[in-house]
Amino acid sequence: MRDIIKAEITDLDKIIRIDCEVVGHKNRQDYIKNAIELGHCIIAKEKDAIVAFLVYDTNFFECAFISLIIVSPTRRRKGIASQLMDYMCKTSPTIKIFSSTNRSNISMQKVFETNGFVQSGFVENLDEGDPEIIYFKFK
Repeated sequence: MRDIIKAEITDLDKIIRIDCEVVGHKNRQDYIKNAIELGHCIIAKEKDAIVAFLVYDTNFFECAFISLIIVSPTRRRKGIASQLMDYMCKTSPTIKIFSSTNRSNISMQKVFETNGFVQSGFVENLDEGDPEIIYFKFK
């Protein structure tokens, strides 16, 4: 059984552990803490363990923008990212939802497409030689 819910500040350490496991550092701790405080962080829980999280903001042309979807490496390919995105789309404070991923991240592109997101453009020069694909979906 998996629950998808808004994160609370008491979840911060567990969320940071997952983020650190994936990216290898704790540099985003303040960013994630701020997202939790704003109510912009969603978690996936299995029993009492947090297995994934999603962070969004509403600063992208006044639209929701999913900036992070992080799934614990041991829990990948089980539909958790899709569940987080579905929850986000249903509860989004805006009718337009955007996100992005690198052109090299084929697995994330498939997650977006599976969840009804369509390509909306590209941004060059963020990661050299690996353009960012912008995705879009109506709520």
